[in-house]
Amino acid sequence: MATMTTSARPERGWQCPEAERLLTGATVVTFVRTVASVGLALYAAYDRSLTLLLVALAVYWVGDMADGALARLTDTETRIGAVFDIVSDRLCAGTFYVGLVWLEPAMALPVGVFLLEFAVVDTFVSLAFLAWPLRSPNYFYLVDRPIWLANWSKPGKAANSSAVALLMVITHSVPLCTAVALCLLAVKVWSLVRLDRLGLPLPQATGSPNPAAQAGQAGHAGQAA
Repeated sequence: MATMTTSARPERGWQCPEAERLLTGATVVTFVRTVASVGLALYAAYDRSLTLLLVALAVYWVGDMADGALARLTDTETRIGAVFDIVSDRLCAGTFYVGLVWLEPAMALPVGVFLLEFAVVDTFVSLAFLAWPLRSPNYFYLVDRPIWLANWSKPGKAANSSAVALLMVITHSVPLCTAVALCLLAVKVWSLVRLDRLGLPLPQATGSPNPAAQAGQAGHAGQAA
């Protein structure tokens, strides 16, 4: 079972239920950058413009940094905002990479591997923070530092969000880009296996019964009888 680190001082990474809301300055930035990035990527594919596609990628990256910075600056980091950011990232990245394959079909293999890693495995890993009372996966070091280092530390984020895209645009090397994408996939699979070994607890309000857990216990008791 996973354990959570605690300290004498309050840690801002723990959730604050009374602060949860959808509409914040950060979520507005997330929405705007997502619409702008996806719109630019779609038009870039229509216009067959790699330059415009790279602008779409830049809007996604800059906007992704801006919404997180704004949330921290205004102390409006919420679980709702984190989930919105995660799913928006997948849409922005997906349109960029599909657009890249539209312009450069040779990149289909590394793009396919990367999308399997980012849109499927990494999505599950990123949403796993919801099983603990954390504000976002950025604070997963409170649960497990190795997983956090591999996924949400600055080097981890940079490798996952930009390495493959930059290599594709700069080198156009299918073997190299595929190898890097496979390495990223291996890291995510390792994270998934480690998560499974840690155990994913069911979220539960403090002092409230957990109906799912009670139902499971009742079922086991019935089988034992």
